[in-house]
This record gives sequence, C-alpha cells and structure tokens, in this order.
Amino acid sequence: MAPQHHAHSAGAAELAALLARIADGDAAAFQSFYDRTSAKLFGITLRILIERQEAEDVLQEVYVSVWRKAATFDPTRASPITWVATIARNRAIDRLRARPARPHVPVEAAFDLADDGPAPDAALVSSQDAHRLNAALATLEPRHAAAIRACYFEGVTYEELAVREAVPVGTLKSWVRRGLIRMRGQLEGSQA
Repeated sequence: MAPQHHAHSAGAAELAALLARIADGDAAAFQSFYDRTSAKLFGITLRILIERQEAEDVLQEVYVSVWRKAATFDPTRASPITWVATIARNRAIDRLRARPARPHVPVEAAFDLADDGPAPDAALVSSQDAHRLNAALATLEPRHAAAIRACYFEGVTYEELAVREAVPVGTLKSWVRRGLIRMRGQLEGSQA
C-alpha cells in the first residue's frame, strides 16, 4: 500500500500546511505535496480513464490546478486529500466525456496502480463496447454492479465504498471480484 493512503488521517494537517505554502508560491512544498498525493491521484485518474498516458496527462493538469488554486483550499469544507481527489475525479471525468470512442482499451491497465485494487481478472473491454459492458453489468446483483461502477468509473476507493455501503472492505472486494468474474463470462459469451 502506498504511503499516500495514510495521508487522510495522519497527514491532513501536514497536507493543509503544504497547501498554504503552495499558495505562497513555495515550490518545495509543492514537490512535497506531490510526493504524498500523486500515487493516490494517479490511481483515481487511471481507474476512470483506463489509458495510462491519458491518466498521466490528466494528473499533470490536476497539479497545475493545485499550484494555481491552492489559495482556494478551505480546510473547514474538506480534507486536503478529498479536495485534491475531487479535482482529479472531475478532470478525469471531463476528459472521459470529451474523448471520442477509441478501440481496445484494456481494463487490465487499471490494475497496474499504486493503489489496492482487485486481482487482474477482468475481461478485455474496449470503449466501443460500452453497450456490451452495460449489458454485462445489468446481469449482476445490483450491489455488485454498483460497486464495480463506483470503483472503476467513479474512482471511489474500496475503503470509501465500504463506509458508504456499511460493509467490511473484504466483503466489498469479494463483491467486485465475483462481479468481474461473472462479467468476464458474459463478455466472452457475447463475443461468440
């Protein structure tokens, strides 16, 4: 697990202090903030966009925003990691909506993360096959389908989703794993 996962609880005050220094133009504080948050944010952008290069491009845009908007961070409204994760999610979703359909983007790319994710057993799915993906999701139990959508298309972490669903993280991971296995069967069947 990357150290960034501890930042929410242990380092929120430290990250807030770094943002205050970034607002004053402190490049060393910016580098430190990047080091503590980039693995988590890359995980978010990669889960949403699937394509590594695109996720890296969006991550750069996120940190340009952090540099420019650090002064707007309000610790009374959100933790630093929530604030920056929201920027990352929004940028990635904007990019996803703006891009044309492209062939053969493997879901497996989403597993090569510095973040804890499910085992790499999802079927290959291209963005052209969104209807097949949605049909496969529709065959799952609603909670399993919702968990997969949240983790892979909204960038929600297992921990966040477990809290939202009021279930243990292990239970949530098993939902996702079982759902992905069933989806793989559906997707392979629909190609025949």
